[in-house]
Amino acid sequence: MMHFDAILIVCVGNICRSPTAERLLQQALPHKTVSSAGIAALTGQSADVSAEAVAQHHGLSLDGHSARQLTRALCQRYDLILVMEQQHIEAVTRIAPEVRGKTMLYGHWLKRDIPDPYRQSREAFEFTFDLIAEATQAWAQRLNK
Repeated sequence: MMHFDAILIVCVGNICRSPTAERLLQQALPHKTVSSAGIAALTGQSADVSAEAVAQHHGLSLDGHSARQLTRALCQRYDLILVMEQQHIEAVTRIAPEVRGKTMLYGHWLKRDIPDPYRQSREAFEFTFDLIAEATQAWAQRLNK
């Protein structure tokens, strides 16, 4: 069994889904290195205000998050890369073809993509948060073994 000690979570802007997943997974797996990046990151931006509000409502802080761009070097530094949508696997593979084998869906165990709530309603953010939380638990169970 491979050891996944460093996990990178990827979405598009790195301000909604991946920061939320990063903080939740870090909470669930405190002994691992968890980070996030975006395929088309809004570099340097803090987490989206709606994402922050929903996280806060669930007792999770996104304070101090700063969006960063996914790079080939970044991909190579992690043991496991978790993306939010099927199409992100292709995007990651374009940036770093050699990491295809260690790139999986964050919602893999739920058998679904995790939709982007960006610029949508509070309900959309709540829905996405719940999916991320559920997926986090599924990954934590498997990575804690």
